[in-house]
Amino acid sequence: MGKFDNKIVLITGGASGMGKSMSELFVEEGAYVIAADINKELLDVVSQHDSIEGKMLNVMSEEDWKKTVDEIIADHGRIDILINNAGIATEKEMDETTIEDWDLMMRINGFGPFAGMKHVLPNMVEQKSGAVVNISSYTAMVGLGVNTYTASKGAVRSISRAASTAYGRFGIRVNTVFPGVIETPMTANLSESSEVLQRLIMATPLQRLGQADDVARAVLFLASDDAAYITGAELVIDGGFSAQ
Repeated sequence: MGKFDNKIVLITGGASGMGKSMSELFVEEGAYVIAADINKELLDVVSQHDSIEGKMLNVMSEEDWKKTVDEIIADHGRIDILINNAGIATEKEMDETTIEDWDLMMRINGFGPFAGMKHVLPNMVEQKSGAVVNISSYTAMVGLGVNTYTASKGAVRSISRAASTAYGRFGIRVNTVFPGVIETPMTANLSESSEVLQRLIMATPLQRLGQADDVARAVLFLASDDAAYITGAELVIDGGFSAQ
């Protein structure tokens, strides 16, 4: 018996990096996973697993969100768990940032999780149960990164806390995870500079970078019945960096 037997789990950005790790771990625990992603090639790969269904989803598009959620409800009858994981990053500083940069980051990292909750939560209200885990960033916790990425992840933090207080009475839990620097395709450029990489490792109390599984296992905990009395929580997974 798995912790997520007969559970329907929707994971955005579910075909690569942390999302792929989450998809695989949820399946190991008995879940049926809808891995929603904008990359069809990666979706084709992850969908080879019998219990992972790939769906194209542009999280910036409200129309896409409505279509995706309607299809899942029609096919499976419910969504038990929503993981808002899809996102992009930037290293652009404030003086380099354009309004176009701001809009793109906010639409993907900010509106994406908001729209996901907007379209999934009504179904969870009807079934009187559900768990949402939103992926923010340790940059939303500390004074690091005066850029659009930090701003967008701060938005995720705020809307998650608000949703947890508004929907708890319906049996729905909303929690947030704050990863530090995790080795994924999104942070692959770090490996191009051994000096930068070494500085990051030395600045981290656990003396290593995070792995996708480090985040995925924390997400599984928050989505599981083991966390039945946890909502509005903020779990930082950064090797101790933000504790300094």
